[in-house]
Amino acid sequence: MKKRKIEIAVVSDVHLGTPKCHAEELVNYLNSIQPKILVLNGDILDTWHEDNNFFPSSHVKVIKKILKMSSKGTEVIYLIGNHDKSLRKFNTSLSQSLKIKNKLVLHLDGKKAWFFHGDVFDIDTKNSKWIAKLGSAGYNLLLHLNRFTHWFCKKIGRKRFSLSSKFKKGLKKYVTAIDNFEKTVSELAIDNGYSYVICGHTHIPKKEVIVTEKGKCTYLNSGDWVENLTALEYSFKRWKVYKYNHDKLIPFFADEELKNMNIHELINSLTSKKDSENKFTTKDTIKA
Repeated sequence: MKKRKIEIAVVSDVHLGTPKCHAEELVNYLNSIQPKILVLNGDILDTWHEDNNFFPSSHVKVIKKILKMSSKGTEVIYLIGNHDKSLRKFNTSLSQSLKIKNKLVLHLDGKKAWFFHGDVFDIDTKNSKWIAKLGSAGYNLLLHLNRFTHWFCKKIGRKRFSLSSKFKKGLKKYVTAIDNFEKTVSELAIDNGYSYVICGHTHIPKKEVIVTEKGKCTYLNSGDWVENLTALEYSFKRWKVYKYNHDKLIPFFADEELKNMNIHELINSLTSKKDSENKFTTKDTIKA
């Protein structure tokens, strides 16, 4: 398989160590890309799961693949979330190409990008047990039912249908909490002069420009590998929400934004990318 070369890939909310994780699909995705930087934006491991002995071979493959990418030159940065917060004591560099942090700031083509999982800004998570424990029995049951509905829809040639997503979207309190979260982190990013704010935590993949009286920024969420099977990719000075079930056979340049670029813009993007290859690195990262 020919790998797609991209500058940054962001993956979050994998929840390795739980039955709801789609580990095989994630390995397939990681095998398809060759990023300069891989940001693991929290909840990659799930230490909340009751069965600590559950860690099948497919989950081990994800860990091995990430370590292999690190050894082959990809800079891997693990940002800690709420389900893997026990790793916070390792807030350090394990090697030159493998780091564990709480947050990250990168300079991308003259713009600042702020990466963090997002749980520390989720006030509702701290005050509402059912949101904090999205891995509860009822939610897990819906996720197990999801696997059956996905299999059935595939058999009859229908589009995937997520029971758990429909359930969450129908709860007004949940929707309000997500809106508040996105608004809070975006306003804070604007106040601090960030052009991009990149989160996980909500499991809702998204790319949206947020505008306030003080300015604007692009809010990005990498989604999850439980329901949505999504990631974020940065290349050609643009962000894209990658959707495994839709994009796995589509190259990055098929992005709608790139389709709409005129030839001069595209040539400029490619030229700028080539000229900046040697200076694009996390040496410009602002320490958390």
